[in-house]
Amino acid sequence: MTASTGTTDLASNETVKNVFITGLQNAHALEKEALQLMQRQVERFENYPEMSDLLRRHIAETEGQVRRLDEMLHTFGEDRSLLKDMATQFMANMAAAGHMPMADEVLKNTFANHAFENFEIASYKSLIAMAQAAGHQRFVPALQETLREEEKTAQAIYDMIEPITLKYLSREAQGLKADR
Repeated sequence: MTASTGTTDLASNETVKNVFITGLQNAHALEKEALQLMQRQVERFENYPEMSDLLRRHIAETEGQVRRLDEMLHTFGEDRSLLKDMATQFMANMAAAGHMPMADEVLKNTFANHAFENFEIASYKSLIAMAQAAGHQRFVPALQETLREEEKTAQAIYDMIEPITLKYLSREAQGLKADR
């Protein structure tokens, strides 16, 4: 047992490796869901170009994240989980559609995006711990790069909450289309 974790050597445990691979597949599905959500929103944010620009930048980052995850999975002879990818993409489309009829669609999407980014941050922190525990240190730099991208995007969305809210209120007060 190690003093810091209270666990035995996990690197040689096949179960730990399998949990890590499942975590990579889950992250892949999560990133595909994120792509669906962002692509639907970019199509709709006609009065909030600052949010569309942020989402476009993060779409490009997310596509790189998916490639990194694919590379990691391929080193294990594994592939993404098609079922998980399909299920999460379906959920993303449903979530995006759920906000469309809302009078404050841009606000709801901003809040949801911030929450989603923080979920991804937690997921990548966990994956980094799994990679280290499973003895797959070589994946840590790529996972840390993704973590930094998610943290940067979460902060950017957080920083936009107030300005987007005020812009929404201003457009509403002027009788202009404000929802998106």
